Amino acid sequence: MRIAKITATTVTTAALALGLAACGGAEAPAEPSAAASASASGPKYSGKELTFWRLGDSNPAAQKYTDELVAAFEQQTGAKVKVEWIPWPQVNDKFTAAAAGGTGPDVTEIGNDQVPLWQSQEALAPISDIVAAGDQAEIPKNLLGLETIDGETYAVPWGGGSRAVLYRADWFKDLKIEIPKTWDELVAAAKKIQEKKGKDVDGFAFNGGSDANHLLGSLAWTAGGEYAVKEGDKWVGKLTDPAFKTGFEQYTGLVTDGLSSKSRLGQNTTEIRTRFANNKVGMYLTASWDLPGIDEDSKGKLKGDKLAFFPLPAKDGGEAQSFLGGNDIAVWGTAKEMDAAKDFVKLASGKEWGVKYATDGGLLPVYPEALAKLAEDPAQAPFAAAFAKAKAFPADPNWTEANETKAVLQNAARQVIEGKATADEALGKANTELENILNQS
Repeated sequence: MRIAKITATTVTTAALALGLAACGGAEAPAEPSAAASASASGPKYSGKELTFWRLGDSNPAAQKYTDELVAAFEQQTGAKVKVEWIPWPQVNDKFTAAAAGGTGPDVTEIGNDQVPLWQSQEALAPISDIVAAGDQAEIPKNLLGLETIDGETYAVPWGGGSRAVLYRADWFKDLKIEIPKTWDELVAAAKKIQEKKGKDVDGFAFNGGSDANHLLGSLAWTAGGEYAVKEGDKWVGKLTDPAFKTGFEQYTGLVTDGLSSKSRLGQNTTEIRTRFANNKVGMYLTASWDLPGIDEDSKGKLKGDKLAFFPLPAKDGGEAQSFLGGNDIAVWGTAKEMDAAKDFVKLASGKEWGVKYATDGGLLPVYPEALAKLAEDPAQAPFAAAFAKAKAFPADPNWTEANETKAVLQNAARQVIEGKATADEALGKANTELENILNQS
């Protein structure tokens, strides 16, 4: 089993390597050049102002990239760009309010699995012309599955995400724990961490928050399960199938077997990351984009060889199925400056700035040449391999309601963990609810 050991330094090194690969030459400029591509005819959008929504935390690496991208666009076009940062847990409410009120940004970052929902609300503008030409035409079509609806494309993939287990490498060394190759070995490692580090430490943190299905999905898919499948024009839930139940019981077992505290059933990745940075978590499922936040939250105490990644193991060995995550960039449907917004998306998602966005942010580049380069970096290769075979949630506009608003699977898990229902009872109820939500017109 290959182990991904990622530090802030290796992420930066990988980013530089990918930047060289994307430029296609032996030498590359230290930063993307705005002047080189500036319009010879002068500022195109002088006096115009765009609003750009970025999602997540404005950590130093993300802020630096955004500042440089905005400066390049402003220099080329004469426009001004106002950047607003929206924490991930607030994204759904912010988008809902903007769509209902006919307001919103000109350009927004967006999770790839949320594109069908906001397209159905007419909150995204079609941008098929952008992905059909230039650099964007090189993006593999299989990465556009959630973005393309009824023949139109509504977002450009900006960076991919597959997940692995981030763990305290220093604890593993001190406690003489080997890298788990099976689920049972992972459980044993988590229990040893708790035994030695204290009852308030989660050996492997249970994620029951807004992004819970990234962990549950990996376990259920690896066991051969599915959330739902489309039969004709109807979604048929598969939560009661034995394979899905197997993954679900692994997931709830993190708490019922005592590896993670019952007092934190609703924590999401951001909250787990904060606890990890404060020596309260031994392992959790995430990706390298959490490293800058951990460095900041721990005041520089957790970095370097204290941290590493390994692939989430399947029950009987091998690597678990990963979620096909990713962030896109899109034009908002009611953009006040539609032409300028499209030009901003073209620049940001092109090979130069697109690869930089991904690698600076700990994501995977969507351009084949840059992604292939990751295979040469032992720190990134497992993530690239997982991304190549990853799976997505049901491509339905109502999935966000089931996943976040109604928290169908999260509630089912809590029912089981709190002893209020058996797995069969909870999954039977959840299956009916999931079908009702997905089949709403």
